[in-house]
Amino acid sequence: MASQSSPNLNPSIVHQTLNGYQQTAALRAAIELDIFTAIGRGFDTAETLATHCKATERGIRILCDYLTIIGFLTKKDHRYSLAPESAAFLDRRSPKYQGSTAAFLTLPETVDAFMHLAQTIRTGRPAMKDGEGSVADENPIWVEFARSMGSTMRPIAEEIAHVLNLDAGKKWKVLDIAGGHGIFGIALGKHNPKAEIFAQDWAPVLEVAAENARAAGIESRFHRLPGSAFEVDFGSGYDVILITSFLHHFDPPTNESLLRKIRAALAPGGIAVTLDFIPNDDRVSPPRAAAFSMMMLGMTPGGDAYTFSEYDRMFRNAGFSSNELRPMQISDHSLIISRV
Repeated sequence: MASQSSPNLNPSIVHQTLNGYQQTAALRAAIELDIFTAIGRGFDTAETLATHCKATERGIRILCDYLTIIGFLTKKDHRYSLAPESAAFLDRRSPKYQGSTAAFLTLPETVDAFMHLAQTIRTGRPAMKDGEGSVADENPIWVEFARSMGSTMRPIAEEIAHVLNLDAGKKWKVLDIAGGHGIFGIALGKHNPKAEIFAQDWAPVLEVAAENARAAGIESRFHRLPGSAFEVDFGSGYDVILITSFLHHFDPPTNESLLRKIRAALAPGGIAVTLDFIPNDDRVSPPRAAAFSMMMLGMTPGGDAYTFSEYDRMFRNAGFSSNELRPMQISDHSLIISRV
């Protein structure tokens, strides 16, 4: 109690956190107005930005000053410049552009659900209209996910392809579970021209994946398995089964049921490859991986950011004999390579 009366205590952390939604709003507005691309092209004052972006000069000035305060821009002599991260990830001309993620990550129904988090914690049900959150059958947010997030996953997909190092001389059979945009399976298909890619997801989502496969030039080797991962017939004989950012949506018994189905679909010597945010056993480090549990709390009735020991237990309960953890080099995700 003595520490609470310290004259050096400052409530700013409370106020900054309660006002945190303003950072989200500012960044989303800047992406919608294409502020970062405009500054990168040389429109670097409030006046020139306002003209170029067809906005009010007052609004642009306040927005850009705020973006400077929170670290996305720098300012000198009334001129704005891009911070290194903004130049890399928010200038539309950059090959690493990730501004498209704003459409999915700031969906109104998701943001509103988090404004009722206490209700979710009391009831155990996400504060979304169907009560099932993001895992509701054929939730249309996954079409938005596929269109918004695919480009950001390409570097991660390339790293996975290099880690797996598929033998280009062998006709690999690959299953991409809850494939969404299809980028992970497509990357393997590009690295091995003899690989046949089977993507499972809801039919409207697979339309997006098929577009990406066509653009990547592997359309003839891309096959759709529409429906729920828990109900659709996967077939058998897969050399690689990809489980990317999916298991965190469900509780362990549900995951173990799916993993038994996955194990049965693998060919002898085949592997299951899981990509996810995987925190340490303390569940508070590393920060981004550990904090992902909050996303699952707000969006699913039973999901979590599982530790490696929890995943290891789930896979072994489903009949897998070994699980190897590999941190990713270019993201905060980790890989788990599981063998029968």
